[in-house]
Amino acid sequence: MNSQYIVNSLDKILTWIMRFVLVNLLWLFYTVMGGIAGGIFPATLSVLKIFRKWILGDLEIPIRKTFKDEFRKDFGKANMVGWILTFAGLILYGNYLAIKSLGEINTIFLAAFYLLITFYINLVVWSFPQLAHYNGDIKQFFKNAIIMGFGKFHYTIAISFYIFAVLYISLKFPGLLPFFTVSLTVFGWTWMSVHLFQKNDTKMQQQLLPER
Repeated sequence: MNSQYIVNSLDKILTWIMRFVLVNLLWLFYTVMGGIAGGIFPATLSVLKIFRKWILGDLEIPIRKTFKDEFRKDFGKANMVGWILTFAGLILYGNYLAIKSLGEINTIFLAAFYLLITFYINLVVWSFPQLAHYNGDIKQFFKNAIIMGFGKFHYTIAISFYIFAVLYISLKFPGLLPFFTVSLTVFGWTWMSVHLFQKNDTKMQQQLLPER
């Protein structure tokens, strides 16, 4: 192994580290700039869109300008989706507390509640990646999120586990939070989502081809 190869490899690694740190800091900046409540969802969507571009091979995009443009472009739609999911999550949490306080619960009722949670997880996992990858209305994204979530449930489990693992490790090592946590979380989330979307898009295109 020659020294030039080592230097080039280290340069690539450091470049990617700096990219991840920059995206993470931009997420923090735009989240705060949006008043946190109004900035967190469009900032998260902007991260998804940047990583989608990288995964699809567009590595030379100007990161700061792209982040700014994407933040403004879908500000309203990202907040609408984000807050719908947030309020739905709060309702589910309130129901969970109510169920917990009741003690003995009917098995069918409990099963129905966990099914609702599964629906909710599907919406959380798949709504934002769809916003980053496709054009469409929110109602259609939610519908597709349910279909995709149950149809490709192993992807849903993998993404959920990955997000949980990164957040768990970040809480164990808080120094990661301002520099890597969001970037690492969203990159894996985006990579798995785009991989599935590409497979589905290719399948759809093949079905539309005329028979010979």
